[in-house]
Amino acid sequence: MCGRFVQYRQPHRYAQALDLGPDQLTLILEQPAAERYNIAPTSLVHVLHMPQGLLQDEVVPWGWSPAWAKGKRPAPINARIEGVATSPFFRPIWQHGRAIVGADGWYEWKKDPANPKVKQPYFIRLKSGAPLLFAALGELPDGIDPPNRGVVIITGGADSGLVDVHDRKPLVLPPDFARQWLSPDTSPTDAQHIAENLALPADAFEWYPVGKAVGNVRNQGPQLIEPISDPLV
Repeated sequence: MCGRFVQYRQPHRYAQALDLGPDQLTLILEQPAAERYNIAPTSLVHVLHMPQGLLQDEVVPWGWSPAWAKGKRPAPINARIEGVATSPFFRPIWQHGRAIVGADGWYEWKKDPANPKVKQPYFIRLKSGAPLLFAALGELPDGIDPPNRGVVIITGGADSGLVDVHDRKPLVLPPDFARQWLSPDTSPTDAQHIAENLALPADAFEWYPVGKAVGNVRNQGPQLIEPISDPLV
């Protein structure tokens, strides 16, 4: 996880899912944004962050590297919660770069135990149908556009049920803890506790097999998240 995800709602809908008061919201305009059903690494994605206590929506690349690592390897798109707080790689954004990536679901590819070359894509979403709030870190615009702007999604080990599809999952926060994660008043220690212990469990989600068309990054459209009845795995 997580190599593809979905943002089909308009950006302000993810902001509303945080249940913030009007005094904490900047004007996130209801400007039409493309419905995206197959977001791949390096794509531009909508990201929420809260500099000076006011929510902002930014569009930045999915993937980030510190300046000293540029060109040495592809920019990571995910960061493991197990070591992100102490990693020299992510230290520049751990202190002040907490963000939320709003999503409507993500894809995982389940391998056939008898033949790992055979993989079946699954779509995973909240049972409630509400937007997902991925815990994330980024180098994000705050007055000026940073040269290394980008975002990574934080992942943890999958728990019972989800582990049958993949052994990793994005950390999806409920609205109250997502607000704390974003708040500049939340210490890095408290933020680590939120990510490690307070993400939504597997029983908050549902998952089902979808067609192999999602494997091609050029494919888009709501048909990608429609369930199929004859999965390979």
